[in-house]
Amino acid sequence: MAYFRSHVLVCVDPECLQKGAHEVLDALQDEIVAQGLIDEIQVLETSRIGNCSDGPELMVYPEGVHYVGLTPDDVPYLVEEHFLKGRVATKFAIEDKKVIDEELSAPTSKEVRIVLKNCGKIDPENIEDYIAENGYSGLAKVLTEYTPEQVIDIVLRSGLGGRGGAGFPTGKKWQFCRASAEKPHYMICNADEGDPGAFMNRRVLEGDPHAVIEGMIIGAYAAGSNQGYIYCRAEYPIAVKTLNIAIEQARSLGLLGKDILGSGFDFDLEVRMGAGAFVCGEETALMSSIEGNRGEPRPRPPFPAVKGLFGKPSNVNNVETYANVPQIILNGAEWYASFGTEKSKGTKTFALAGDVKHTGLIEVPFGLTLREIIYDVGGGIKDDKAFKAIQTGGPMGGCLPAEYLDLPVDYQELAKAGSIMGSGGLVVMDEETCMVDIARFFMDFVQDESCGKCVPCRVGTRRILEILEGICEGRGKMEDLDTLEMLCEQIREDSLCGLGQGAPNPVVSTLKHFRSEYEAHIKEKRCPAKVCKALIRYEIIDGTCTGCTVCARNCPVNAISGERRQTHVIDPDVCVRCGICMQVCNFNAIVIN
Repeated sequence: MAYFRSHVLVCVDPECLQKGAHEVLDALQDEIVAQGLIDEIQVLETSRIGNCSDGPELMVYPEGVHYVGLTPDDVPYLVEEHFLKGRVATKFAIEDKKVIDEELSAPTSKEVRIVLKNCGKIDPENIEDYIAENGYSGLAKVLTEYTPEQVIDIVLRSGLGGRGGAGFPTGKKWQFCRASAEKPHYMICNADEGDPGAFMNRRVLEGDPHAVIEGMIIGAYAAGSNQGYIYCRAEYPIAVKTLNIAIEQARSLGLLGKDILGSGFDFDLEVRMGAGAFVCGEETALMSSIEGNRGEPRPRPPFPAVKGLFGKPSNVNNVETYANVPQIILNGAEWYASFGTEKSKGTKTFALAGDVKHTGLIEVPFGLTLREIIYDVGGGIKDDKAFKAIQTGGPMGGCLPAEYLDLPVDYQELAKAGSIMGSGGLVVMDEETCMVDIARFFMDFVQDESCGKCVPCRVGTRRILEILEGICEGRGKMEDLDTLEMLCEQIREDSLCGLGQGAPNPVVSTLKHFRSEYEAHIKEKRCPAKVCKALIRYEIIDGTCTGCTVCARNCPVNAISGERRQTHVIDPDVCVRCGICMQVCNFNAIVIN
């Protein structure tokens, strides 16, 4: 094994990549080679280090120096100062303690990191790094001190629920699988993360794969399984690569395979890749895909614990669920249960997206309110606009208005409010969002991702989408609202799997909380948020327009006319509502009505 005097972790979070992280990484590697430091300095890619709004950023260990706001041109100076002269390049450095406080300390950020504790701090492709953070200690403790029944009891007492969306007690799942007499039993990890804007699973798989593997081995011991599968999206090539490296490393150290740690327990893993079908996030469709069949849901019962993969008892949990398990074993059920609410224990990772100042992945205890998540963790609404709604739970989640901002976030409270936890997507929307268009967007996604097996989902979602498109295009009728409500109820009741059963949620919730917007679209042929193109018009303000002709020269359909130095006019019948005229106007003379 090679030893280095310094390890440099470069953040390749999407926000840092947008700001040039790859260019900084390439420049850093080139400069290290040029200075003859290739055998002394190891450069690694990692997930979020601090606040990516200051990126590109990197962390240097063992000193723990955090550098931000770098460009490729800054790299030679940084290498000379830090690695050749041995002093901190203060012009790019920020105090690491401040970052850690903001990321991890409850009084400031309200985040508590359990699942994400190692992400950005270890080399995910080096098992020694994971072991140095007490990795596989939980597994060793289980195999030497506990019976399978005792492991199940610990997980039950911790209150760990499945983080894939349903929140079903993890210990009960393992218990049901173990109780099934038929053999063999299969352990499955659902890493098929398909929600738009969600990247919780990806972050863990790319940043701390051994936590998931260790959790699966512990779960397999408890459930009586000797073979496991990680079903990962093919669209996550880095995660797949990292997982395969981690599995081989664990195997080489006797942590996977035959007679793990001399305990007599056998368990092995392999990665199976999905082809991007959203429906394969549903556990029975996922198992069909692993078997080599089309990814379509199966009727339940029988449940997977009785008849799952290859017709045998199986247990399915997602990435986040398994990643919690080693920490529960090491720190105790009571420790884990001390986080969260009475019925929803522990923490939850969320992908915070939309019209919020600080987007990205967060991990917070259950029980924080939506207001705390949006304003304390997320920094509030972009450009200090007014909050309008938040969608929880991904494409099948409900949209909640401002009156729910003080709602504690847990499985039970979200369900009462007409939404769901889902896998952890949180989309924040400001005052300029059209809620009818939002319902149309998510219905379009769900309809496109429907496997088509059952009629309610295949046909029903298409009909709902057609109605919503008609309303957004000014063709809506008031009776359409009654039709939408009827269709939503039928699809919920009659669909085969969770995709169809949850598909109506965005429509139902927006009809409930934002009905006036639907009525404005239908009765007044007006989009209050000025989003729906068919229901808006671009107009030039008389007296403000200088007649510079810039708008007319840039209009792609020649909808603007007028003499130089005279107020121009937009022909609404020709205008295609592209918005280019407003973008190029230097005098703010064009408005949307």
